[in-house]
Amino acid sequence: MGVMKTKGVIEQAISDLCRSDVHFPKTLVMADLGCSSGPNTLLVGSMVIDAVAKTSLEMGHLAPEVQINLNDLPTNDFNTIFFALQELQENTTTEEIIDDRHPPTCYFTGVPGSFFSRLFPANTLHFVHSSYSLQWLSQLPELEEINKGHIYLSSTTPESVSKAYYQQFQKDFMGFLMCRAEEMMGGGRMVLTLAGRTTDDARGEESYYLWRPLAMALQEMVFEGLVDEAKLDSFNLPQYTASPTEIMNLVECEGSFTLDHLEIFDVNWEAWKIKNYDKDLSQSKKPEGHVIGHGVAKAIRAGIESLVSNHFGEAIVDDVFTRYEKFLAERMSTEKKEALVSITISLTKKM
Repeated sequence: MGVMKTKGVIEQAISDLCRSDVHFPKTLVMADLGCSSGPNTLLVGSMVIDAVAKTSLEMGHLAPEVQINLNDLPTNDFNTIFFALQELQENTTTEEIIDDRHPPTCYFTGVPGSFFSRLFPANTLHFVHSSYSLQWLSQLPELEEINKGHIYLSSTTPESVSKAYYQQFQKDFMGFLMCRAEEMMGGGRMVLTLAGRTTDDARGEESYYLWRPLAMALQEMVFEGLVDEAKLDSFNLPQYTASPTEIMNLVECEGSFTLDHLEIFDVNWEAWKIKNYDKDLSQSKKPEGHVIGHGVAKAIRAGIESLVSNHFGEAIVDDVFTRYEKFLAERMSTEKKEALVSITISLTKKM
């Protein structure tokens, strides 16, 4: 989805990195933070490898070795990643040359841990990437008021709740930048993509669009007596969708990086389609909204199922996400032009 839209930014960052280094690196060390274990986990690494090979050829250098550190929380399924990596390596011959580009020798490492703390030795990273992870907070903020009937910021959320969410995001994002500033070499590059918003109001529809159908599913279960109302009122998602202005201000305030590029783009609902499910539904003549809704619900469930089960109990999880898919399908059948806002920034570590 959004990763492919940032390909040009990643390639430019790698090109600028290689060309700015007085001593062309013998080993380029990168970290992909919040890598997850899905089908796109190795995609960014492949982009970097190709960009290194292309830039090396243009500069008349042999491509450096590439060390790719894949990071996520210890609960991430790293075994799936390395099985996929093994299959990728078996299907790629070591003598493969594309457009006279000799692929660099690559080494992959799994690094479990939170990226809100230090993960690597000082001055060891040339390139850092993170995609759709930094909107997730390290923890829920302490709330002075109840965000009644909602699971995220909405138009009726108390201002104190919205302020608490921003303050937690500010603390987390600044802490992230400080940790990377220690770990990256001067002149190193970093490309970050996160879910965001275009408006100044954190309580606007842009921020709540993806979560409203989930709140509706839970509210329906409260009405049917399947979920306690107090349980719903105490459930809040640890996510904050920042604005471009907020991100730029925090980068400037932290002070270790130069902002080279900021880009805002939309990810349309169609990007969430699941091909095999699409074929099944086409045979049964289901509306397209059901296809997209199924894809979104499956992706969201993979990301937040543990949050839901830990708060409400495992017994209702299947029911919650079945209803979520239903409400998504209804919404997408009538609001296909809606899209999720994404923000990508490219940074350079100051010398």
